[in-house]
Amino acid sequence: MTLAKLFELEPHGNDVLVGEGHPYPWGGLYGGHIVTQALNAAAHTVDPEYFPHSLRAYFIRRGDNAATVRYEVDRIRDGRSFVTRRVVARQSVGAILNLEASFQKPEISPAITTVKMPTDIPKPDEIPFSQAFSEYVEERPVPRDIKFTDHRDGAGRIMTWYRTLENFGGNQLLNRCALAYLSDDLPTASVVLAVPELAKHFNGFDAFFSASLDHTIWFHRDVDASQWHLFEMNCHSYTSNRGVSFGYVFAEDGTHVATVAQEALVRLRNDL
Repeated sequence: MTLAKLFELEPHGNDVLVGEGHPYPWGGLYGGHIVTQALNAAAHTVDPEYFPHSLRAYFIRRGDNAATVRYEVDRIRDGRSFVTRRVVARQSVGAILNLEASFQKPEISPAITTVKMPTDIPKPDEIPFSQAFSEYVEERPVPRDIKFTDHRDGAGRIMTWYRTLENFGGNQLLNRCALAYLSDDLPTASVVLAVPELAKHFNGFDAFFSASLDHTIWFHRDVDASQWHLFEMNCHSYTSNRGVSFGYVFAEDGTHVATVAQEALVRLRNDL
């Protein structure tokens, strides 16, 4: 199987599509997997001249990675410049995810960015191999003991270089789906590292319960997911066991291609 195959969906009636699950090391269905298939389901009902520029997803229940997922698409609005879709992902237990996505027809305009990629970090080929969370990607975690000269709001700063093993060429939908797939791997770790009571158990994830609650992505520029991208996350708040992390995705040349935000539930287990 390839990553593109993982994103594939089969039509199952009017604006309903079905996707396959996939096993992951921790059990359950990876949140980025469901988000990506839901985004792809929305795209099936959108003219290909429109590209996804943002999405917001709420995780409702833990997904079963051994079962198919049914995606029901609601065509909220078709405009001249923007198209809006809502997607509900369901399994036998009921809804597991609710996603809204907005698509835009490309427009010519001035472009600025005020966020800079850290310059004092090693490049991917300078970092030892690390086992990735998925067999379809490569990852190189930036060592956490690096002393940064720049400043970011928040705490629990964590960064990893990612790239897909598959090249999607000029297909921006699949490249942005791939970015969405990768984007759910780091946010919870940022929350854990920011909270001292959790951080001391960082290498033993069985010490606490965690679950993504919602996930947002803004796509700013075209993406080539087969090239290295730096994903950076920082935790901005932790209260009632809910942590909010916010971060950026940079191409290797420093181009800011996307912004990611997530709220995660992280509870220390009572038996510690």
